[in-house]
Amino acid sequence: MDLKLKDVAELLNVSETTIRRWLSDGKIPAYRLNHQYRFSRIEIENWMMECKLQQQPEEKALFSTREKQIYPTTEKNEPARSGMNQFSLYRAIHRGGVYSDIEGKDKETIIRGAMEVVAPKFKSDADVLSELLLDREQLQPTALNGGLAVPHSRECLQRIPFDLVTVVFPKEPIEYGAMDGKPVHSLFFLFASGDKIHLQLLAKIAHFSSDKEAVEFLSKRPDKTAFLEFVRNWELKLSS
Repeated sequence: MDLKLKDVAELLNVSETTIRRWLSDGKIPAYRLNHQYRFSRIEIENWMMECKLQQQPEEKALFSTREKQIYPTTEKNEPARSGMNQFSLYRAIHRGGVYSDIEGKDKETIIRGAMEVVAPKFKSDADVLSELLLDREQLQPTALNGGLAVPHSRECLQRIPFDLVTVVFPKEPIEYGAMDGKPVHSLFFLFASGDKIHLQLLAKIAHFSSDKEAVEFLSKRPDKTAFLEFVRNWELKLSS
């Protein structure tokens, strides 16, 4: 079932007034059903990954660091509801791990190889997880700009008891259908236990991918210790 306006406001931690403002400005995808707005879950996910990439320099970023939240409010007196640090990328990567030199020359091989490593972490079947992720990729590639991708599937929510992000560096960059046409060298496999944290971590990874220093760091293919140290410092900057 698709989302109502109230559902989207709660998931994105903004007011319904803000969602209506975005709708009026044409900034968020939706459709009308019986004179009410409805939102496709897949379209909202894709919008969250793309909105940072499509921003013009003069626009106010949706991924605000000063306001300490994923999305800014548009009302001056509206209080922030939750901080970016509530959804810790550091903690999720600590659980999920960092792996280098995963063999594979295409998207499917890399995903299946990564799931052989990840699935045991929550006693799941690697083939089942692979199929769910590949089904999502068929709907629309989960690649961001700058050589990053975020393979994920909301169907995994019922199978995952906790949140984790597994970072995988393929042995060689692979073609992934990215908007900028560049091959992918870093994959953030996202598994979350609930709708809100799924969307918030997805947004946070998209924000991470827009940081030039972070992308340059990824090109060095760091190990888990170095990666976690970098992410910890990056998240601390968001709260400053």
